[in-house]
Amino acid sequence: MLFLLSPAKSLDYETPAAGVPHTLPQFVPQSQALIEVLRQKSPQQIAELMDLSDALSALNVARYEAWSPKFTAQNAKQAVLAFNGDVYEGLDAKSLSAQDLDWAQTHVGILSGLYGVLRPLDWMQPYRLEMGTTLQTDKGSNLYKFWGPQIAEYLNAQLAKDKTPVIVNLASQEYFKSVDRKTLKARVIECVFEDFKGGKYKIISFNAKRARGLMARFAIQNKITHPEGLLGFDLEGYAYDPQVSEPDRLVFRRKVQA
Repeated sequence: MLFLLSPAKSLDYETPAAGVPHTLPQFVPQSQALIEVLRQKSPQQIAELMDLSDALSALNVARYEAWSPKFTAQNAKQAVLAFNGDVYEGLDAKSLSAQDLDWAQTHVGILSGLYGVLRPLDWMQPYRLEMGTTLQTDKGSNLYKFWGPQIAEYLNAQLAKDKTPVIVNLASQEYFKSVDRKTLKARVIECVFEDFKGGKYKIISFNAKRARGLMARFAIQNKITHPEGLLGFDLEGYAYDPQVSEPDRLVFRRKVQA
């Protein structure tokens, strides 16, 4: 079973990785090809492409220029420690044990516009390139066409030893669209997180993102390898609701916000 996460826009390259082991990304040639395309664009074009402020555009132009196919401790950091958004606050990887991180390495994948799929301990250089970006390459007009079936093929290989392969999608639809479902040979389970607000249950984006990270943490710490194990998720007040769930759409609800 594999758990898929979205990346985060916010990054932390200041906090030391403190001796955590690392691996190298799987799709470096593809990343380099995308960097070469991005390097041809002006700061203004980058700003328009990704709807960025001038300051953020300048920052990312500098990142593209500095990017190297050679990953080192000076220019890169383990992906699960470098990402710093709501999902990753819920996951809180820095507090996981070495054994937990080792398990996560083979059971968690982070979808990425630039890197395709990152394992938690893969070194990652800082970047901004959302999967939904309309970036023209020799493969087509956007990143979905650029990645094509490659991500699904990689996931199939990761799941090849499983008799009944399962993907637990904790990523956004923008990112999960990069997984070619025609190529993917696995059952896909979605996890939905709802809060009670205004007299009804609804998805609150900030809370749902954090809950995705919490679910990943729950799976890692409990070494969950079968869908049934997900039903016991109870962090920060969430509980599985069988009345509104379906076999491949598991709904977790809470009445009091944590």
